[in-house]
Amino acid sequence: MAADSHHEHEDLARTPLHAQHVALGARMVPFAGYDMPVQYRDGIIAEHNWTREHAGLFDVSHMGQAWLVGLEHETVAQALEAFCAADVIGLEKGRQRYSQLLNADGGVIDDFMVSRPHGAAGDGRLFLIVNAARKAVDYQHIAHRLPPGVHLVIVEDRALLALQGPQAHEVAVSLGLSDGALNFMDTADAEIAGISCHVSRTGYTGEDGYEISVAADDAVDLWNALLADERVKPIGLGARDSLRLEAGLCLYGHDIDETTSPVEAALTWSIGKRRRADGGFPGFARIRDELAKGAQRKRVALLLDGRQPAREGADIAVKDGALIGRLTSGGFAPTLQKPIAMGYVSTAHAAIGTQVDILVRGKPLPATVVAMPFVPNRYKRGSKA
Repeated sequence: MAADSHHEHEDLARTPLHAQHVALGARMVPFAGYDMPVQYRDGIIAEHNWTREHAGLFDVSHMGQAWLVGLEHETVAQALEAFCAADVIGLEKGRQRYSQLLNADGGVIDDFMVSRPHGAAGDGRLFLIVNAARKAVDYQHIAHRLPPGVHLVIVEDRALLALQGPQAHEVAVSLGLSDGALNFMDTADAEIAGISCHVSRTGYTGEDGYEISVAADDAVDLWNALLADERVKPIGLGARDSLRLEAGLCLYGHDIDETTSPVEAALTWSIGKRRRADGGFPGFARIRDELAKGAQRKRVALLLDGRQPAREGADIAVKDGALIGRLTSGGFAPTLQKPIAMGYVSTAHAAIGTQVDILVRGKPLPATVVAMPFVPNRYKRGSKA
């Protein structure tokens, strides 16, 4: 769809940066109820490679931002722990964790990030970032189950930008971010280009970089300041998806949903050690059983032979033709110059090196179970990471 025909999407929500995307010639598409850029003039592969080699700038303002607020950290953390399996009580100031909202069966309602602010003013406050397509579901789920004295405060007046790639840190420092201040999964209030922001050293590409929450009124100025650096280019949803697939990261509604548990999804690392023993979260019986005995199926990474990609929904079979699972994500990996995919298979066939066939329109495409991620991540890990 041409950038100048965005009138067809008038019923969709727009981020504070919508006009910038149109001016840059982005192809706009509906995504999670928003009119979002899927690619710019250079195309998805060029944007993907630029992010791997330099710094890509993503508008992710469609994501949900909210505060969980109470009188003290332990009270608010206990309230959130009633919904997820992370150790939120043990979350240090200035740190962020990844977790999932779980249903009564241990399925994933949504995955999210939670951070605890620095300083005494941040006590009793947790900052949440949730998926765009699920934020209404998440907010209702949380708000209706909070104990007295803990409140969900939805943030409507902020944008969210992601700066990702091997040069992202240098760019951010050149615009005022303190060098060496943050490691992977650290968060802080900071100034970039003279604009007050809440910054976390995280992202969705496997590259080093930052997610930057900024007042909506300042979003355009920050966007333009970052793009003024020749190392930075705007990146759309198409490359965001190929980058996260190479990084082995889940996309909600595809690789995880309300039927999949964190154990099946190879997200066991996100379950706190104390929580594995003590429980106290939805679906604990199932997850405890899967941790002890193993899940019946497992999310795996698949590297395909040849050049033809396979897409979500394709069946996975062993060489004798018996079906063992289904793809949840798939596409061509520009970094590897090969087709890759993720999906769920029975645990008996999940070992690295297992040879399988992916059935595309009845044609078997040979593939091999490989280690995740497909492309090694380059997060800036420090002593606290």
